[in-house]
Amino acid sequence: MNDLWNLSWEAEALYRARVRGCLLGGALGDALGYPVEFDSLEGIRAAHGPRGVTGPVPDADGVVGRISDDTQMTLFTVEGIQQAHVRERLKGIGGGWSRLVRWAYGRWLDTQNGPGPGPDVHGGLAAQSWLYARRAPGNACLSGLQQDHFPDPTSELGPPGPVNPDSKGCGAVMRSAPFGLTRTSAETVFGIAARCAQMTHGHPTGYYASGALAAIVTHLVSGDSLEGAVLRTLRLLARHPGHEETTAALNRALDLASEGTPDAGKVESLGAGWIAEEALAIAVYCALAAPRVTDALLLSVNHSGDSDSTGAVCGNLLGARHGDHGLPQEWLERIEGRSTITVLADDFATECVRR
Repeated sequence: MNDLWNLSWEAEALYRARVRGCLLGGALGDALGYPVEFDSLEGIRAAHGPRGVTGPVPDADGVVGRISDDTQMTLFTVEGIQQAHVRERLKGIGGGWSRLVRWAYGRWLDTQNGPGPGPDVHGGLAAQSWLYARRAPGNACLSGLQQDHFPDPTSELGPPGPVNPDSKGCGAVMRSAPFGLTRTSAETVFGIAARCAQMTHGHPTGYYASGALAAIVTHLVSGDSLEGAVLRTLRLLARHPGHEETTAALNRALDLASEGTPDAGKVESLGAGWIAEEALAIAVYCALAAPRVTDALLLSVNHSGDSDSTGAVCGNLLGARHGDHGLPQEWLERIEGRSTITVLADDFATECVRR
């Protein structure tokens, strides 16, 4: 992954803020949605009032701020990408992202199958005991990672992948924002994210939505507006066979965002977020349509369906656009693992600005 820009001090500071914002924003949206995942909009409003969730609320165990598998896998994505970047920088060996990201996901899988770090774990995310919580991980992620699929970086996009070829659940898109933080071209990160999504989700829509999120994040980090980032990504998608479902979902999100006051009914018209293109479209719509960051985050979780995934992706987008200082700090203070996520983000950004 090669450097895209020569950064001034001010530009580097902004880049770092956007990396922190993307990861912390994703964790925040995840934590807002996790307590109401699987609940209907009617049930959310019955439990939390006519406006639904209006801030961090306790989960079923009475704990506020817990993150789910969405953030867990996103953090392991960061770890794998960072290791690939180090390998390329120090050893001059490119193309290692596939194997290193896959190994990182293997470490995440270990956290889902054990009570805590074993005696042979000496560092990295696998040494963090709080990440060993099992928070409704997706079946495609669990079953896909039982197979050792390392995608070929030259493989053609369009046909179904070999692992779970019919799966287009949101379990790949919700972990893919970090690919867009690497200061690499949108076209490159689109391909890398899409192929890494094929490790668990083989349906073209499942992996195209993942590539699209990474490309959108790339444009946001470089200073584009969200609408501009989506439009650029739509042009990129159009080059690939089988893009139509992802493209249609994003176009619908753009159209809805131009139709006036945002509301939960419009969110639900985009789907429930269980599948990849719906989760991405809901996140894009909420981030575009709501006037403030807090409004967008709340809109993204107050619907029937996969509230933590739509909240996580919306938070990724908002954080990449506005930086960590643009996120509600009083909410961030309650997020599980916040200090670890912040350190990981800063270390990742430091590595990505090195030549």
